[in-house]
Order: sequence, then structure tokens, then C-alpha cells
Amino acid sequence: MGMHIDLIGLVVADMGRSLAFYRDLGLEIPADADREPHVEVVLPGGLRLAWDRADVVRGFDPEWTPPSGGARMGIALRCDAPAEVDREYARMVGLGHRSRLEPWDAFWGQRYAQLQDPDGNPVDLFSPLA
Repeated sequence: MGMHIDLIGLVVADMGRSLAFYRDLGLEIPADADREPHVEVVLPGGLRLAWDRADVVRGFDPEWTPPSGGARMGIALRCDAPAEVDREYARMVGLGHRSRLEPWDAFWGQRYAQLQDPDGNPVDLFSPLA
């Protein structure tokens, strides 16, 4: 059978604030999940995305500390067209979410922009240019 990636987990300081950001990106997350210590959703294609409060992680790993000096991984969301990258970026910034990099045409052939979730994780929006 072999291994495959099944779940990507994020450690969050404020569950409600983090879930609000990902809801604004279009993820269907139940409204009553904001007070839960652990939340997960199944994304199209079957991959799961999960959020855990920092105190939950420290419950099984007492030595866990938040990373410092910048994020070490990010999430990238594919848009249907380059113009959608610009629209979604502007919409999210208009909702008060943090911008990291404004939309640009990347040398690797994609329209790209980067937001930052409430915990400082980069969340990229991209679409092929052609």
C-alpha cells in the first residue's frame, strides 16, 4: 500500500481567528469549531487539514515551542485563472488579512501572491499564466 500524505496540521494560538481566515479562503469549517482544541476538515481529493491549539500540542510534546525566525512551510491554493489570484488577494486583504507579497508574474510561469495566516504561516495564491 505504501505511505501517502493524509493530513497537514497547523498549530494555532487562537483557533477562532485562524479558522476565520481559512473560512474566508473558502474552506467549509463548521461555525461551532472555533472553541474546539482540535479541528480538521477533508479537502477536495481527500487530504485533511487540521488545526491544533498550542496547549494541545504541548499536552503530548511538552518541549514544543513555536518556530522563530519565519515559517518553514506554507500552503498554496491554486486559482482557476491569473485574474482570480488578483481578485482573491484583494478580497482577503480587504477583509483585513495580512499581505506578505502582492500579486506578481513569477519567472516559473505562474501568477503568484502571498498572504499570511494569523499564526504567520504563508498562504500562497497561484495560477498558471498560460
